[in-house]
Amino acid sequence: MKDNVFYTKPTLNLGGKITSIDSPRVMGILNVTPDSFYGESRLACEKEILEKASKMIMEGATWLDVGGYSSRPGALHISMDEELERVIPAVKAILKEMPNAHISIDTFRSEVARRALDAGASMVNDISGGQQDEKMAEVLALYKVPFVLMHMKGTPQNMVHATQYEDIISELIDYFQKKLHNLLSIGVSDVILDVGFGFAKTTDQNFYLLDNLALFKILECPILVGISRKSMISKTLSVETADALNGTTALHMVALQNGAHILRVHDVKEAMQAIKLHSMFKMNKWNFQNELK
Repeated sequence: MKDNVFYTKPTLNLGGKITSIDSPRVMGILNVTPDSFYGESRLACEKEILEKASKMIMEGATWLDVGGYSSRPGALHISMDEELERVIPAVKAILKEMPNAHISIDTFRSEVARRALDAGASMVNDISGGQQDEKMAEVLALYKVPFVLMHMKGTPQNMVHATQYEDIISELIDYFQKKLHNLLSIGVSDVILDVGFGFAKTTDQNFYLLDNLALFKILECPILVGISRKSMISKTLSVETADALNGTTALHMVALQNGAHILRVHDVKEAMQAIKLHSMFKMNKWNFQNELK
């Protein structure tokens, strides 16, 4: 069965291992921060990190996304040294206990990315798309690792004031096209796109992007969706972040229906269940249509 929503080259090179993404995958969020927007995701010590990492892998996560810099709106800016002190021990501890784990380093700083890759990480997830640190491209070209290219205007400290667009879809596609051209020219070929839900986007813009997610397949890259427990859900439902799991699952189904390849989530088990149900729905729909022919 072939579904034209999926990327035509559904594989990524993770530490020399070819990983297929011809069916959706899950990336588990590991926040080594004291101030991430979802309190339950904050991990304060090695024991908590390892317990969470192990649980996520057992529940089906392909990647663990380790981040030490909170990117919630208005988050405090921290030094590179502090970020390094948070993430590098976490990466090393996880890989010591779980050597086959695939770790993504969530950072916009090239030096943090470099040191995490040296410690065994196999992917870089940059909320700034390389805009905050021009040396990020050099690191990506040197290490030849997959890169999550996200769209954001401004910084976490001021992005809530940067939500003006004339045509948000066209502007994002233009942004990605230029970035992809530059990355490909330096040998970075494994690029994953993230439209940046909640990053310099209003709630209405977030829902509009989700509804039109399939338009981004014109760029021929896998698409990552990060909407887990975000304010577009909690504000719409008038619930606390801790009570936004049901809404998250509902929108994950929409994202999968519109072509998402990777779900970046706080709750791996529920995301895997959504993927399984969505896959069953597609399979039965395809089988039924064939029976009618």
